[in-house]
Amino acid sequence: MAVPWTQRPDGLLVEVRLTPRAAMDRIDSVETLSDGAPVLKARVRAVPEKGKANDAVVRLLAKALGLPTSRARLLSGDTARRKCILLEGDGASLARALEALLAAKG
Repeated sequence: MAVPWTQRPDGLLVEVRLTPRAAMDRIDSVETLSDGAPVLKARVRAVPEKGKANDAVVRLLAKALGLPTSRARLLSGDTARRKCILLEGDGASLARALEALLAAKG
């Protein structure tokens, strides 16, 4: 299965499909979109107004991987459901942590 992240020298680039206004904040699973691109499905309670949902998904990913929020940032997808988020740090370690998180969800 393809993964929705790419290791870079400065960290891990993660493709996310975000659902705002959810019942709870959570990272769901990896999904393949109709164009064949893999994405990490995430849900946040925040509304998609004034960047609130974007901030929430960045915080959610950072917290899930044990990163300070300042080390995660939205690179693209400000107004779209599909986002590209950079997690700064050791890309290989972050990829392993994300794989472990998804494996624990079953």
